[in-house]
Amino acid sequence: MFGMLSRIYTAIAPPTVEKSKDGAIRFGILGAAKIAPMAIVVPAKSHPEVVVHAISARDRGRAEEFAKKHGIPVVRDTYQEILDDPDIDAVFIPLPNSLHYEWAVRSVRAGKHVLLEKPSVDTAAEAEILFGLSQLASSQPSPPIILEAFHNRFHPAVQKFLSLVSPADVAHVHTDSMVPWWLTARDNIEFNYALGGGSMMMLGTYNFALLRMIFAAEPAECVSCETRGFGDGVHDKCDTSFRAQFRFPNGGTADAMSTMRGSVWWKPSEARVTHREVVVPNDGDGKADPLHETVRTRVVTLHGFVQAIAWHRIDVKDTFVLRAKADGRTLRTWTEASSHKAYTYAEAGPEFADAAPGEPWWMSYRWQLEEFVNRVKGRPTQFWISGEDSINQMRMLDMAYEKSGLGLRPMSEFR
Repeated sequence: MFGMLSRIYTAIAPPTVEKSKDGAIRFGILGAAKIAPMAIVVPAKSHPEVVVHAISARDRGRAEEFAKKHGIPVVRDTYQEILDDPDIDAVFIPLPNSLHYEWAVRSVRAGKHVLLEKPSVDTAAEAEILFGLSQLASSQPSPPIILEAFHNRFHPAVQKFLSLVSPADVAHVHTDSMVPWWLTARDNIEFNYALGGGSMMMLGTYNFALLRMIFAAEPAECVSCETRGFGDGVHDKCDTSFRAQFRFPNGGTADAMSTMRGSVWWKPSEARVTHREVVVPNDGDGKADPLHETVRTRVVTLHGFVQAIAWHRIDVKDTFVLRAKADGRTLRTWTEASSHKAYTYAEAGPEFADAAPGEPWWMSYRWQLEEFVNRVKGRPTQFWISGEDSINQMRMLDMAYEKSGLGLRPMSEFR
């Protein structure tokens, strides 16, 4: 318990390091959003090559208050002034979802690197335009980098979990995530249809991304999608919770469940992967056995796939059956179980030797920032999220919303 509390405390109050005098990336923040401190301000403190230089907000007073609280030296009146500032190298965009597209496009056109809160945009059509523009810009001498900020995908726990999964053999996946009801209010942006709200957009997108990673493929079909809402005639197009089922190209199926109006007590997110039965080498000296075969069914569960820094556990349960080849008789059955944790890539195992060493107290946002800086600097990155990946992510969201009957979120009118 002490170790966990110490890790979390250091994550939210990390040591401040000396900044590089040459080549530090200077960030501007578009909007004084409540996620901004956790997503960029705090992680930047421990990164020698990141300086949070400026912020703007719709309300200058709010931007000034934010800047004073977090030690940001420059406040601009408008988002555009951030983009016009030659002292700014990159922007973090934590605006409401419906504004992601416009300001990401404007940022790329201004030549700024972009760290863009997830979901990247509101529809796949917007994603195709945005990341297509980013691809066109890649021909420039110093092309702007754009990354959809799926912070949890950079955490060692998620990558360790995926290393224990065999995508071709996955038969079924269950995922669930939740936010207690007291953390979200009816009139919050999370439930504002015009701003791109809804539980799939805000929370279920984590489930969807993990499913795509587990299967290492895109869903072939959304089989079903049931949603719940307030039913008040005002927020009817915004889902407060949902349950969707998908079919993947290998024939496997997956369930995704999320709610933004969960019970009082927080439950860690969970992903449970059940594999098909596969033949494995028999026990013994490794020689082929003409009379018997051993088959294994594996279940891998990751508890805490959204915020692994707080707590997570990876459980592996392998069930083995020794059979007679002649008639299929079961001769022996046994189970092997193990549990794992990975707060650093060193802890994750030797297969991650090329990943950043990191610290046990690094939040997923800090791991994400490390990859972002490395990509901007032209260094190798291990777990980058490509533009095509982000487009496919939005296609999955579109697929589910269309199946639910709620329809797609409205597209931006900006061009």
